[in-house]
Amino acid sequence: MNFLIVGLGGFLGSVCRYMISQTIAKESSPFPISTFTVNILGSLLIGIFYGLSQGKISEEIRLFATVGFCGGFTTFSAFALENLKFLQSGSYFSFFAYILLSTTICIAAVLLGVYLSK
Repeated sequence: MNFLIVGLGGFLGSVCRYMISQTIAKESSPFPISTFTVNILGSLLIGIFYGLSQGKISEEIRLFATVGFCGGFTTFSAFALENLKFLQSGSYFSFFAYILLSTTICIAAVLLGVYLSK
């Protein structure tokens, strides 16, 4: 049943992300404002849902909202939450390593993917 809950949340999150990207005016600016907006909104939402999951909402709603909806809306929100947890636990090395490794390796992976596709 959890798969369906997460899947439904992911579907709705993906649709909302698409709607926002279509709603925000696409100008010739090189700055990806729709992605930036979605990442901020997703991070805010996952923070709210994480706070509520501390005994205020059921496990099913938590899965629907965080893993499903926020995961479909933006995976950056999960990245931000994981980093918050590192900070809260005092794992500063893991915090900085995760940020540095994620950004550099993921950009390198995109470059590799583009190279491999040619």
